Amino acid sequence: MNYELVEITAAQGSADTIRAIAETAEVELIEITAPADTRPGVWQILAGSDKRQAILDKLQQSLGSTKNWRIVILPTEAILPRPSEEDADTEAQAAKETREELYEDIAKSAEGGGNFYLLAVLSTIVAAIGLLTNNVAVIIGAMVIAPLLGPNIAFAYGTILGDRKLMISATRTNLAGIAISISISIALGAVWPHTGLAGELLARTDVGYDSIALALASGFAAALSMTTGVSTALVGVMVAVALLPPAATFGLMIGARRFDPALGAALLLAVNVICVNLSAQITFIVKGFGPRTWWQKKRAKSWGRLNLLVLTAFLLILAGLIYLRQTQLN
Repeated sequence: MNYELVEITAAQGSADTIRAIAETAEVELIEITAPADTRPGVWQILAGSDKRQAILDKLQQSLGSTKNWRIVILPTEAILPRPSEEDADTEAQAAKETREELYEDIAKSAEGGGNFYLLAVLSTIVAAIGLLTNNVAVIIGAMVIAPLLGPNIAFAYGTILGDRKLMISATRTNLAGIAISISISIALGAVWPHTGLAGELLARTDVGYDSIALALASGFAAALSMTTGVSTALVGVMVAVALLPPAATFGLMIGARRFDPALGAALLLAVNVICVNLSAQITFIVKGFGPRTWWQKKRAKSWGRLNLLVLTAFLLILAGLIYLRQTQLN
C-alpha cells in the first residue's frame, strides 16, 4: 500500500470536522498543534492510496468556505510496523496518485520551458542520425528521452478535468516540440548525403492499421503508469516510438525532397498523436480521475465528450486515408 501524510492547517472551528472525516475514513489522525484563538491548528492523517482521494475531497468540501486553510501531501519513506497483508491487497485496486498530485506532475510537463525544448532538440538530432545511419541502438537512445510524452498526456488529462488552461498550455508545448523536431530534421535531411532509404527510415513511412494499435497501446500504457506508479522508463520508450521517430522521418524526407515517403511519415505522425491522446483520455476516465465539484464535472463532461467525438472522427478519417494509401501503393 502506498501511504502518504496529509497535513491540514485550519482554524479552530474546523477541528471537529477534521476529526469526523478521519473517523469516518477509519484512519489515524495526529494533532500536531492545537488550534487557538490567534493561530490555526495542524493535523496529520496517514492515508493509504485507497482512501486518500476521498479524504482530500471531503476536506476540500468542508474547509472550502473557511479562511486560511491549507492541505499539504507529504511522501513517506517507510512505516513501522509494516501494514498488514490485507491492506497490501488493495494496492492493485487503487490509484497511487490522487487527482491533485497527478495534476501537479502533469502540469509541469505541459509548461514546456528551456529543458523541454533542449530535450526536443537533442532527441531529434539523436533520432535523425540513428534513422539515417540505420542504427537501432541510437534510435532507442532518442526514444528514452521521450520529450513529447508530457504535453500529450497533459492534454488528455486537461480534457477530463475541463481545464482549458492546461489544454491550451499542453497544445502549445506539443506543437512547439513537434515543430522543433521537424525543423531540425529538415535541415539534417537537406545536408546529409542520401544514397538510399535506410530500413529504419522506410519503416516510419509505411503506415498501416498495426500503427493504430501501437499508438493506442502506448497511450494506455503511459496514462496507466502515471496513475498506478509503474516505472515510466519503459512507457516513455513506447510513447517515443509512436511520436518522435515519425516526426524526425517526416522532416528528413522533406529535406531530401522525397515527398511521397514524407507523406507516409506525416500520416503516421498524425495517427499516433490522435491515438495517444484518445487512449490516454479513456484511461483517465476509467481510472476515475474526474473533477471534484458538480459544476466542474458538468463542464468537464462537455469538454470530454466533444474531444472524444473529435478524436474519433479524426481517427476514422485517418483510417480511410491509410486504406487509400495502401491501395495506391499496391
